[in-house]
Amino acid sequence: MSSKAMNLTLKVWRQTGPNETGKLATYELQGVSPDMSFLEMIDMLNARLIQEREDPIAFDHDCREGICGMCSMVINGTPHGPEKATTTCQLHMRKFSDGDTIVIEPFRADAFPVIKDLSVDRSAFDRVIQAGGYVSVKTGGSPDANATPIPKKVADEAFEAAACIGCGACVAGCKNASAMLFVSAKVSQLALLPQGQSEAATRVINMVSKMDEEGFGNCTNTEVCEAVCPKEISVRNIARMNREYLKATVLSED
Repeated sequence: MSSKAMNLTLKVWRQTGPNETGKLATYELQGVSPDMSFLEMIDMLNARLIQEREDPIAFDHDCREGICGMCSMVINGTPHGPEKATTTCQLHMRKFSDGDTIVIEPFRADAFPVIKDLSVDRSAFDRVIQAGGYVSVKTGGSPDANATPIPKKVADEAFEAAACIGCGACVAGCKNASAMLFVSAKVSQLALLPQGQSEAATRVINMVSKMDEEGFGNCTNTEVCEAVCPKEISVRNIARMNREYLKATVLSED
């Protein structure tokens, strides 16, 4: 990898709307700095397209700090690109070489319809979260940190599950477009803590039902979801969610 500016061939998915047929368009881009982020490189291309009175490439982004999960692209066949545990916005062009051809596509899943170009509608995730409902905890002043004793191992596991940013890379990477890793992370972060116990049974049943209703596929335990997750959410959460779901369905029959 050189520190000099690079010349790249970009094959970018272009689609004018959700009901239109899309295709890969080829662009030659010169003078790309290795210190640019991947999104800055797209900005550079878009600036040129606007100058040439062409339609710029639509893509999602917000914080550009690897926190929000908006920057969802499949880069050379891998959600978020070649660097492990990194979102697209935090991926730098030094991971590529002069003369490379880079294929850039949107996250693909029936539950994530393409809005335009690289931008997809991931509101199915929002509806799964909404199906989980609320946590009935007492409001008021902030309680003392040690008021509710929680073993460190449990607290750490809950925190790791809560690190999920809901980007959808797990869905895009899975051959079945399964959302099990995302849903299990959201179930686990509350199932592990005492504050989440009151609604635990209804939460897991409602979230799993909504996940199926939204058209996500089934999990076949290939663990690609964990491999492409920028926050490295563990598939152990899927096993935990399955146990929570089984327990909840048994309780509902009593």
